[in-house]
Amino acid sequence: MTSAPPLRAGAVARQLLIASRPVSWINTAYPFAAAYILTTREMDLTLGIGTLFFLVPYNLAMYGINDVFDYESDLRNPRKGGAHGAVLDRRMHRVTLWASALLCLPFVAYLVAVGSPASWLVLAASLFFVVFYSAPPLRLKERPFLDSATSSIHFFSPAMYGLVLAGATWTLPLVALIGAFALWGVASHAFGAVQDVVADRDAGIASIATARGARWTVRFALACYAAAGVAMLATSWPGPIAAVLVLPYLVTVWPYRSIADADAAAATAGWRRFLWLNQFSGFAVTLLLIWYAVLTA
Repeated sequence: MTSAPPLRAGAVARQLLIASRPVSWINTAYPFAAAYILTTREMDLTLGIGTLFFLVPYNLAMYGINDVFDYESDLRNPRKGGAHGAVLDRRMHRVTLWASALLCLPFVAYLVAVGSPASWLVLAASLFFVVFYSAPPLRLKERPFLDSATSSIHFFSPAMYGLVLAGATWTLPLVALIGAFALWGVASHAFGAVQDVVADRDAGIASIATARGARWTVRFALACYAAAGVAMLATSWPGPIAAVLVLPYLVTVWPYRSIADADAAAATAGWRRFLWLNQFSGFAVTLLLIWYAVLTA
């Protein structure tokens, strides 16, 4: 039996691009950029480098490492491929791990050089959870409840890092804002896990949904979305207006509140709507941030 031929440079680049999930780049770059620029009120080199880091290298590391260590289960999951997750060629596994590390390295070196010890700690924690969400020996994605918490950290930690790097003053409204973001992340991961209950159980993979069942997990996601909306009421004006943004998520998830484990794959339709809903929510949040910037100028 002959071995597969080596991949060409173009094919390698294309698979790395797919693995990085371009559709999700904005979800991590935007929180960092918004937090940093609203704190410093400046557009500087650190803003540009930090935004670029959280746009591409961070996502390649987060999703690429996941695709490498989830390869066997992804092969059995018909949902995987494209925006829902790449199924990397085996020949790409070592390349993806090396590319993730080497692409992140110069950005991290710069951010450490310009940052404070507190910012180093936040960045280190963020990258720790990026790696060990998927990689052994911790593989946090297979530890129910820790899987949702860690996934949430992936998305709110860039905002927290931007705030700490920029030297923000921590107030109760600011803590409420980050708390709302964290609850949204927990809810979103939990709902996303529901659609994979059958595939994950067949592959022997644990998750919040396999541990608690599809119906319980959907209701947990609903509770977290609602709590995120309540937390937004404690933020500075016009932040409380953003509380209404949880309503479309509640409407999207509500129809699946009584879904049976055997039918959990049907939640994929809701997840597709969730991906588009994020674009609308991002636009609305941008308008609110512009309003906030004008009010506080």
